[in-house]
Amino acid sequence: MQSPPVKRAIISVSDKLGLAGFARGLVEAGVEIFSTGGTRRHLESEGIAVTDVSAYTGFPEMMDGRLKTLHPMIHGGILCRRDNATDMAAVAEFGIKTFELVVVNLYPFEQTVARENVTEEEAIENIDIGGPTMVRAAAKNHLFTTIATSAGQYSEILQEIAANGCTSLELRKRLAGEAFAHTARYDAAIAAYFAGQRAEGPFPGRLTLDLTRKSVLRYGENPHQQAALYAAANAAAANLVSAMQLNGKELSYNNLLDLDSALAIVRGLPEPAASVIKHNNPCGVAVGATLAEALEKGLQGDPLSAFGSVLGLNRVVDADAAELLARPGLFIEAIVAPDFAPEALEILTTRPKWKANVRLMKVGDLAESPDRWVFRCIEGGMLMQEADVLADPENDWKVATDAKPAEAQLADLRFAWNIVRHVKSNAIAICKDRMLLGAGAGQMSRVDSVEIAIHKAGDRVRGAVLSSDAFFPFPDSIERLAKAGIAAVIQPGGSKNDQAVIAACNASKIPMIFTGRRHFKH
Repeated sequence: MQSPPVKRAIISVSDKLGLAGFARGLVEAGVEIFSTGGTRRHLESEGIAVTDVSAYTGFPEMMDGRLKTLHPMIHGGILCRRDNATDMAAVAEFGIKTFELVVVNLYPFEQTVARENVTEEEAIENIDIGGPTMVRAAAKNHLFTTIATSAGQYSEILQEIAANGCTSLELRKRLAGEAFAHTARYDAAIAAYFAGQRAEGPFPGRLTLDLTRKSVLRYGENPHQQAALYAAANAAAANLVSAMQLNGKELSYNNLLDLDSALAIVRGLPEPAASVIKHNNPCGVAVGATLAEALEKGLQGDPLSAFGSVLGLNRVVDADAAELLARPGLFIEAIVAPDFAPEALEILTTRPKWKANVRLMKVGDLAESPDRWVFRCIEGGMLMQEADVLADPENDWKVATDAKPAEAQLADLRFAWNIVRHVKSNAIAICKDRMLLGAGAGQMSRVDSVEIAIHKAGDRVRGAVLSSDAFFPFPDSIERLAKAGIAAVIQPGGSKNDQAVIAACNASKIPMIFTGRRHFKH
């Protein structure tokens, strides 16, 4: 089928970014432009000839602009099938002009309802009616009509019109798909707004996620699995999806999971901090007076596991930190940080053996809070929950034992409690001098997790503190950690055997804090 020449365009946009240049190019290609209200005035102010839609339809805009383009003279010109005799006879009989190009983006509903104290009236007035109708009409009739819904599409459309006088069917079909995705997202945002207005709590009756494919990955968790990365709309916090990659190979599926975990840990630590991630669990975490000190301590938490690890840092990487990472014998897969100083970037990309391969991810300021909601797929559906990001109020903590923790122990207990929530349950973290010495992760028995953490800590275990993400159901773990030389314990409490656990701590003169809050991470 031969593509029809683009003779007329109707343009009605809220976002006028790049519009004047696009419209000027259309006019130079011989395209007649029709427009409405603010768009028409904008184009005329740029010296671009425009035919007013009301002058063409013979019907004025009314109801504060609610009625502008909802007219057969408009939609007949968008929807008419050039190879359908009946359609073309109607066009001729009623003097309808054909529109081969429709350029529309919609009222800023999402931006409006995102503002604080927005009224319901403001929200409703930013629900576009004529725009989505034109978009859907043009997309439906993509065999003959081109639809543009974003400034990013202007250049390609203009190039084809300038070169051939028309657009290709391939382009029109792709733009039609993007247009329907555009209106689907718009309708989902409106539906979510109205769901939020109903008194049904934070969980809407119907959940629609708006995700845009950012990249197709080399493979998934394993080479035989396909995978892709999708970006959420309006993600506020610093994140890996919108991060800037400054160096290295393409990120893998597992890299992204590990980097996300690394970032989550250091985001919650106010001092210079470093997290060392291996297989989505921390094998080292530490804070220090400087980023280099935190890195040194973090890498020493489990030096064997740190080889081939992923790092999360909460300060701009400076030359001192880069020098430490460039030392011989250390291999790092990827690093996420707010930024990298020029001298640090120079060191990391020229000195170590892994210089060309290490992925360096700049995410910007970590001050913004992470997204509130977490979604996880299960067979046949999805789970939704609040993210476990709220700090635990220390005023709610209770020393359950006769012995009280010393001030230095309290600092380590706070640190250990911050870390254990990031370890897969059953989770145990052994820490000293605000440094992770050993973690027990993902075991079916909490006793096994304790054994693994003690083994990882080695000789450093004596005088260290231990945190547990959930209560100890029996005193056996206490007896084991007391034998190893653990000096203090922090855990949620709440077991029916709490008194036996407390008695075991008292017998070994080990202070223990109950926090009253569990931090499972399945």
